[in-house]
Amino acid sequence: MMSIGVHYETWNTGVNGPVVLHGLDEGSRDLTWQTWTYQVGLKGEQMNLNSLEGASSVEWMQGSLIAQNQMPLAWYRAYFDTPSGDEPLALDMGSMGKGQIWINGQSIGRYSLAYATGDCKDYSYTGSFRATKCQAGCGQPTQRWYHVPKSWLQPSRNLLVVFEELGGDTSKISLVKRSVSSVCADVSEFHPSIKNWQTESSGEAKPELRRSKVHLRCAPGQSISAIKFASFGTPSGTCGSFEQGECHSTKSQTVLEKCIGKQRCAVAISPDNFGGDPCPNVMKRVAVEAVCSPGT
Repeated sequence: MMSIGVHYETWNTGVNGPVVLHGLDEGSRDLTWQTWTYQVGLKGEQMNLNSLEGASSVEWMQGSLIAQNQMPLAWYRAYFDTPSGDEPLALDMGSMGKGQIWINGQSIGRYSLAYATGDCKDYSYTGSFRATKCQAGCGQPTQRWYHVPKSWLQPSRNLLVVFEELGGDTSKISLVKRSVSSVCADVSEFHPSIKNWQTESSGEAKPELRRSKVHLRCAPGQSISAIKFASFGTPSGTCGSFEQGECHSTKSQTVLEKCIGKQRCAVAISPDNFGGDPCPNVMKRVAVEAVCSPGT
């Protein structure tokens, strides 16, 4: 059963097909039209298995057996120590299917290992929406890593509880550090800005339209050490795979390299700032990928 959609409330849910009980002495029995009831929630939720108190109130199977059985509709528990360092942390759920996560009783949220499909080579947000457009990373999970707030953690023996609905390999769940080595930006020259909003008022002069800016910011303790890609014009691609388009300003690299040595930087997007208009009457953008390195 899907749990999302614009018209979700109109869909048939639950048991909506024939239900037959096989293996009886007299053959089989049709249970489709019997009286059916349902219960909201799970027994594990009622027992608060996601909390520190509830998790210690029941007996758990050994983790090695659970990982091998890959049981659906099962609760899993593990303890871990907080790793050293200041890097952001995330859970790698790439080996699981669909369910929910708690750490020390706090909900990380739902996870679902859906895979991207569709036309991943030529995607665009123009025109009407279709489920097979505007996608990238074919065959890869749409989300695999789930952020873990460090404020929820204690130095040691942090409780991780996972409720898995489909079945997965818990032995491959891992806590990973996120080290940012590069940052990207992709902004159009007339990107909407709240500074350009105005209210109608008689006698007031119309304010000058403010140009958009491309912003780059490295993590604390890092600074921009190099500009890996820069293009003012009609670049294509995404972060890590930007490419120049038919329209490109040759001054792009030089302009963005002014950010080198800074922890954060902002550059106005205008033809004057990039040595002229490389393609008049065409909406242009700035795409940039900067390398971040520890400051000296």
